[in-house]
Amino acid sequence: MPVSDESDHSGDASGFVESLDRLSTLDDVTGALEQALARYGVEHFIVVGPPTTDGAHFDDLVVASNWPRAFFMLYVENDYARVDPLIQRAARSHLPFEWSADAYFADADARVAETMRRRADFGLRTGYMVPIHGPNGYEGHVSMAASDLKLSPSGRHAVHLMAIYAFDRMCALRGQRDVRPSRKPALTSREREVLAWAAKGKSASQISETLRISKRTVDEHTQTAARKLGAANRTQAVAIALRDRIIEA
Repeated sequence: MPVSDESDHSGDASGFVESLDRLSTLDDVTGALEQALARYGVEHFIVVGPPTTDGAHFDDLVVASNWPRAFFMLYVENDYARVDPLIQRAARSHLPFEWSADAYFADADARVAETMRRRADFGLRTGYMVPIHGPNGYEGHVSMAASDLKLSPSGRHAVHLMAIYAFDRMCALRGQRDVRPSRKPALTSREREVLAWAAKGKSASQISETLRISKRTVDEHTQTAARKLGAANRTQAVAIALRDRIIEA
C-alpha cells in the first residue's frame, strides 16, 4: 500500500541509501529499488544508463527494468526511444518532472503520439522522470510510472534521492563508474551541514531558519558543495555526499 501523501519521507530515503551499501549484486539493488518505490505507488520503472559503446541500442543501455515484458519488447522493436518525448526532455533537464501520457495523444508527431498511447495501454499512464546529469552532461535517467501516480512534495524528494543513488550504485556494480572516489572533496563544515539538512528534505528557506543564515547563503553553500562533488543539482550532491560518507544518512 502506498505511503500517505502527508508523511515525511526523508527517513525512507536515508534508510534506502544506507541499505544499498550492503547489497552486492545488480539484482539485489533492483529488487530493493522496486520495493522502495512501490511504497509510493510506483508500479513500473526503468533505469537507463550511459552508453557502453558508440551507437549502442536502447536495450543495451537498460541497467534495470520491471516494465511489462510485452511493452519492453514492443518499445525496442519499434525503436520508440528515438522519438520518446520523455527521454528528449530528460536529456535537456537537470530537474525531475512529472508526466502524463495523455498530454501527448494529440501530438503533431504521429510517432510521439503512438509511443505514449502504447505506454498508456500497458499501464504506464502517469509518472515521474529523474534525469541523471554529471560533469560531462546527460548520463541517463530513472523513469517511474503507474496508472495513476500521485506524489507529495516530500515523496518526490524521497524518490528523487532514491533514484539518483540507485542509479549510481547500479552503474558501479556494472563497472561503469568507480564505487568510491580515490579522494573525497574537501567540503567545509557549513557545506556539510547544509547538505545534511537537505538530505532530510528541508528546503533552502527551512535550512536558512534552522541555521540562522540567509537563504542566499544557503544556496551559495549548496552550489559550492555541488560543484566540488561534480553534481548537477542539490539532490545529486546529497546522494554523492551520502555515498561517500561525507554526511551521514
